[in-house]
Order: sequence, then C-alpha cells, then structure tokens
Amino acid sequence: MSTRNNAAPVIFGEVLFDCFPDGNSVLGGAPFNVAWHLNAFGMSPLFISRVGKDVLGKKVITTMQDWNMDTSGLQIDTDHPTGSVDITFDDGEPRYSIVQHRAYDYIDAEHIDQAGLSSVSGSGVLYHGSLALRNQQSRDALSQLKQHHNGSIFLDVNLRDPWWQKDFVLALTDDADWVKLNEGELISLDAMSSSGTADIETLARQFIDTHKLDGLVVTLGAEGAIALTYDGDLARVAPPQRLEVVDTVGAGDAFTSVLIAGLSNSWPLDMTMQRAQDFASHVVGQQGATIHDPAFYRAVLSGWNL
Repeated sequence: MSTRNNAAPVIFGEVLFDCFPDGNSVLGGAPFNVAWHLNAFGMSPLFISRVGKDVLGKKVITTMQDWNMDTSGLQIDTDHPTGSVDITFDDGEPRYSIVQHRAYDYIDAEHIDQAGLSSVSGSGVLYHGSLALRNQQSRDALSQLKQHHNGSIFLDVNLRDPWWQKDFVLALTDDADWVKLNEGELISLDAMSSSGTADIETLARQFIDTHKLDGLVVTLGAEGAIALTYDGDLARVAPPQRLEVVDTVGAGDAFTSVLIAGLSNSWPLDMTMQRAQDFASHVVGQQGATIHDPAFYRAVLSGWNL
C-alpha cells in the first residue's frame, strides 16, 4: 500500500472493465486509468471507488495491489456488480455501451467517513469525472469529499448519453478550478456556442469567464489540444504526424494524468501540455488504457523531474 501525504492527488470515480470485440477485457474507467498512471509516476494517489463482491471486483483489488496502489479508498458492494463497458469501433473511433447500476454508482459517503478518508484531500488535486455521478449516492459522497478539500478541483467531463444532464454538469463546472473536455462537449455545454460563429479559443475563454475557472483544457482529436488559463496563458499541442495507433481507448485519460502531475508539481503550462501529448501518443500504441510494464513508464519519466 502506498503512503498518503497531504498533497497527494485524490481520484474519485468509476473502475470497470473495458470489453473489446476480440473477447479481451481490460481494466479501466477514466478515474482508475488516471490513478494508475499517477501511481506509476510515483505520486501515490488515493483512489476512491467501489467494486462488487465478485470475480471482477477481486481482480480489481489484486491488480491494484500488484501495482502497489493504495486500496484503502476502494469499497466493496454486496448488492451491485463491478462495472463493465462493451466497446466497439466505428472507423477507428471507440463506441461505448455502459451498463447501469454498477458498484461505482453507489460510492458511499458513510464508508468514506468510517475509513477516515473525508479529511485526506488536503492541498492536493481532487480529480473526478461526470460518469460516476449519474447516481445520487455517489454524488453525495463526492460532495462530502469536496467539503473537506482545500486544494484544486479538476473536473474531467465525460458526456455519455444518456448518463448526463446539462444543468448538473454545469454545476460541477462551477465547483471546479480546472476542467478538461473535448471540442464537442464544450459546444454542448456552452450557451454562447449556439450562434456557431465563435472559434474554439473564443468559446474556451468565454467558458472560463462564465464558470470562473483557473484553467480549461479542450482536446481536439487528431489536432491535439488547447489549454487556456484565467490569467491569459495559452498552450497548443498536436500529436506527431507519424503515430503508431493500436487503439485510442484511454488516450484522453493518459493526457489527463499528466495534467494532474503538472498541476501537482507546478509545471509551466507549455511543459505540462507537451508532456501530456507525448505520453498520450505513447499510450495509443498499446491496447487498452493501462500499461503493466514499469519499463514503459521509466522511459517516459526519464525526462521528467518528479
């Protein structure tokens, strides 16, 4: 088990199995993927989620232990199974069928209190997505964590129909300091985009002003990503022209994990974005979102000063 410290990232949300057309099942879920990478970066994140008392749940626990991840935030649910997602591909782009009433929908605030976790957020980054908040019980648990949190809140928007409501996601945005979303999600959430005349940078700045954010990251698919801050900083990155792609599942989570590392270590925005793009470009050369080879991470970290 990793040792927590006051500035370690706290990662809240779903853990599930991505089930591919060829029959392979890969452990994933955006928050889990982010926590996995951060742990490989040596940052000892606290991952708060919930799994079923089933074979897949045991596999989650064993895999986390083998990766030396802190399991103290992982709850066991005797009524709901571990999460799973069926993945298919359409012209190379992943399509997701997300099953409801999974264990991660029922993350329990009382369990967080009993485990003494509600006060550990400290000054580190608190990361969460939007998918795991489709159920009120998990919403209540996150709200409790936020009440005790003194550091930055990072919202990773993940709009999966029919599991989101615009007003609720916008309320999450108002609570956040940093937000990451893709171009389509920005347009879906930004009332100013209805005119269709503003470019992405203009929409992003309007979004920052409207929701009083410290920063916003907008991913642009094959064109890379753009990051803006309230103070006026701007950074753009793009993937290399020649890129070996096995699949794109988890690329965004890889990108996000480096954003969290950058915020946690006060890297300059340009450095953070370039490292995030480089890492995501490496991850798309693998199947699935988590890599189990420490050498993969050592090669990435060799140029970092963590």
